[in-house]
Amino acid sequence: MSQPANPATPRPDAPSSAQTQGPPGGDSDDLARFGYRQELERSLGSFSSFAAGFSYISIMTGVFQLFGFGFGSGGPAFIWSWPLVFIGQGAVALCFAEVAGQFPLAGGVYQWSKHIARPATSWMAGWVMTIGAVVTAAAVAVAYQIILPQVSLAFQIVGGSADAGLTSTPNGAKNAILLALGLVVFTTLVNIIGVRLMAKINNVGVAVELIGVTLLIVMLAIHIHRGPQVVMHTAGTGSGQSMGYLGAFLVASIMSAYVFYGFDTAGSLAEETREPRRHAPRAILRALTAAFLAGGLLMLVGMMAVGDINAKQLGTLGMPYLIKSTLGNGLGNVFLVCSAIAITVCCLAVQTAAIRLLFAMARDGRLPFGASIARVSPKSKTPVVPAVLTGVLTIALLLVNIGNQRVFYILTSVAIILFYIPYLMVTVPMLLRRLRGQWPRPDHGPYFNLGRWGLPVNAFAVLYGAAMTVNLAWPRAAVYGNDHWYFQWGAVVFVAVIVAVGAGLYLTHRHKEPAAAPPAEPVAEELVVPEA
Repeated sequence: MSQPANPATPRPDAPSSAQTQGPPGGDSDDLARFGYRQELERSLGSFSSFAAGFSYISIMTGVFQLFGFGFGSGGPAFIWSWPLVFIGQGAVALCFAEVAGQFPLAGGVYQWSKHIARPATSWMAGWVMTIGAVVTAAAVAVAYQIILPQVSLAFQIVGGSADAGLTSTPNGAKNAILLALGLVVFTTLVNIIGVRLMAKINNVGVAVELIGVTLLIVMLAIHIHRGPQVVMHTAGTGSGQSMGYLGAFLVASIMSAYVFYGFDTAGSLAEETREPRRHAPRAILRALTAAFLAGGLLMLVGMMAVGDINAKQLGTLGMPYLIKSTLGNGLGNVFLVCSAIAITVCCLAVQTAAIRLLFAMARDGRLPFGASIARVSPKSKTPVVPAVLTGVLTIALLLVNIGNQRVFYILTSVAIILFYIPYLMVTVPMLLRRLRGQWPRPDHGPYFNLGRWGLPVNAFAVLYGAAMTVNLAWPRAAVYGNDHWYFQWGAVVFVAVIVAVGAGLYLTHRHKEPAAAPPAEPVAEELVVPEA
């Protein structure tokens, strides 16, 4: 492994904490105060920053992909999980907005944890988040199967019309992997070419998604023929559950939890964003809020407009069925194409965030072959090796699961867990600092600050994150099936293996550090948590 720079301390030429909040100047000068030089292309504006976070959340990906799961698990009343998860993740986003304004660096969660937590915590946050991004890319890419075969059977390459739009059949699962492979190859090539092309495609995709979801809500509203009281119906989904409807609701809430994450991507692209201290915090909050409003209205109006609220297809084919049965095949297909575009840019944003995480960790010497991974192409101004690496890993994950009919929900649940854990590795250290009076720092500056609301918001973010992590990992047949124990315990086992491998790499790396490594300058007290 390459010689590491301790992630809790700056590089030897890095300045003190007072300098990190120095006077306003160029973005490159601001970056230099953290000990880094400008290598990535800084060309993104405020909309591109917002678009990165919004496309990661992606209403027309998550809602289209998992509405059927939520509806089938909890009936129309599952929609109440939407505002509840928004409130929980909103608290997390408010905490992230604070650190994004203080540490405008590539790598988002890894960098934030690095400056407020211990070295082991930041390493694990970056490691788990990177694996989570790869799993998420695979889970998002699989969503093509939900949409494209329902637009045209030409996309159902394996199987026939009985498999179209389904991942629950053997041929449907195989076709899902095949379509996903094509998408991952495309996003990898775009990320290799450079951030300008990525941003252009992403901006167009987000614009299409925003316009499309707005028009879709309006068109569905024209067909409303039942009142909003539909959201009080459970469709009998609590029967047979050990905890009654609460058990069904907890399963259904996975749908909302899946959609509301990835908003931190706006912070991951900080070194490619102009004025990131100002834009990143706003982009994080705007992306989450826009997704909440658009997604909530889409599901509410959709359930009020669909012809048969008891149709079995609502729990199997989900939102695509709702739209086509209400608006007709022609108009319905137009919105499904918009959804396919949203899935494309969502997968692109997920991989882009993973690339920046790998780049940031490698640049700090935290990964094997760090010098090669952190090398930025002088032509494209983007780290090429991480782009290829994330693409290859995502493809490998898809191929391993080919033909697995449970792959969709297993990938989804594991992906969410692998984000909730790193999120806790930021919110927990931040809460400890608040309790010690070390956050916000005296030199916090004019950037986003929760003020007196900081402690309750931060505490709630931690409680919510811990509770939802348990809910997601909870082994149960309703999510993971009951045919094999390794499927039912798949999320727990997979996460445990990822954490164990990460811990092993970290410990091995520490023991191999050269004894004669040049000492780093001391860091002011407010930048690190003292070792116990």
